Amino acid sequence: MIEVEVEVEGWAAVADVETVTRRAAGAALGEVSGTITVLLTDDETVRDLNARFRDRDRPTNVLSFPAAPIPGIDPAPLGDIVLALETCGAEAQAQGKTLSDHLSHLVVHGVLHLLGRDHETDTDADEMEAEERQILSGLGIADPYRAIA
Repeated sequence: MIEVEVEVEGWAAVADVETVTRRAAGAALGEVSGTITVLLTDDETVRDLNARFRDRDRPTNVLSFPAAPIPGIDPAPLGDIVLALETCGAEAQAQGKTLSDHLSHLVVHGVLHLLGRDHETDTDADEMEAEERQILSGLGIADPYRAIA
């Protein structure tokens, strides 16, 4: 199950934002069963979460919070993903992407983190980026890592 909570009206800039978000999360989950909550909020909320949980007092585009295992719950909670509107919008504009495509990419990225992927080493980053490219291609979204002209 994928729950989407839109906390900030500005996310309405993405047509049918909840459907876009669920579609990206579902594509990243594939056959994995579990529950995810995606919170679409603002920079201030993400800055607060980033400061409290990661000791980084600044906003970022996406945060992923894996859930602790809960025996007997089916489907198991996988965790929460939180996205910051202003940061995501500025990145999309700077990279020449639509906010919808950038949102989809960051949701896929966040879900992969909930599934245990990371990008701490160059090898891990290459593998995660390749997986993101494959998932996004299936959604009809261009390679988010392509060089910007």
